[in-house]
Amino acid sequence: MMERDELSVLLRTGPFHLALRAAIDARGLALQRIQHRLAEQGVSVGVATLSYWQSGRRRPESLPAVQALEGILGLAPGALTTLLGPRGVPAGGRRYADLMFSGDEIERIVGDLDPATDGRLHTLMFSEEVELGADRSAVRRSCRQVLTAHQEADRYVTVVQGEPGCDAARLEIVPGLDCRLGRVRRSFAGGFLVAELIFDRLLRAGDTHVLDYEVVDRNGLPATEYWRGVRFPARLLVLRVRFHPEALPVRCYRFARKHAHGADVSREELTLSGHRTVHIVEPDLTPGIIGVHWDWT
Repeated sequence: MMERDELSVLLRTGPFHLALRAAIDARGLALQRIQHRLAEQGVSVGVATLSYWQSGRRRPESLPAVQALEGILGLAPGALTTLLGPRGVPAGGRRYADLMFSGDEIERIVGDLDPATDGRLHTLMFSEEVELGADRSAVRRSCRQVLTAHQEADRYVTVVQGEPGCDAARLEIVPGLDCRLGRVRRSFAGGFLVAELIFDRLLRAGDTHVLDYEVVDRNGLPATEYWRGVRFPARLLVLRVRFHPEALPVRCYRFARKHAHGADVSREELTLSGHRTVHIVEPDLTPGIIGVHWDWT
């Protein structure tokens, strides 16, 4: 049976079909038995439909049926229904406009590219490494994301924001394994770019994909922090910052904010390693801003 702690994580982060599958496994009920229990409550759902729901091939259209499932599976009210957001996206997500600098413009550009693709993929894990140069600028960022599909998808849309006052033409996305670069849009007023990373196959609901890419910044502007904007719940973020031997910070902090414009809601000091790095490991992410800040003097 699925361990209860793993079920608890899935109920917080989703996606819906994995949480449902885990809850059924933890309860130890056959689908035929669940169908019978639903019928006793006047809810008609076929065994095949239940199978589709837990595999991610279909998404429930009836909230009363899901609410009845919560009771049958011994879950708290709302445990599964809260995972059903628009287009299969986990509930509790955040719009770019509510999270990022220049968020309204980001929303517009993402919508111009293809509004249907936004939200079809859910990130299970972020892994990032940021490299600082001798000029104190963030010259390179290596990214790996583990994605799962809620609906069919063949691309991921990423947003890269530079330092204030940067030239967006000097920001570049370099695709790595299992993707190629699609359309790229830049905002010179906002100092960011939006890029499509296209897969070599169509992901169906429930499929996973490991995506690698790099961000190169040739602006040479000194940086004092790096953060990741998290729009939807995710299981894990691993972020490591590496400093140049000729440009070491005097102190470093981990911080969290509700949005890019907000004050820190939590902050703790980090210790620089002998390899000139600091890192954070953040499990069970909720929407917001999480990152590392450093002081040069």
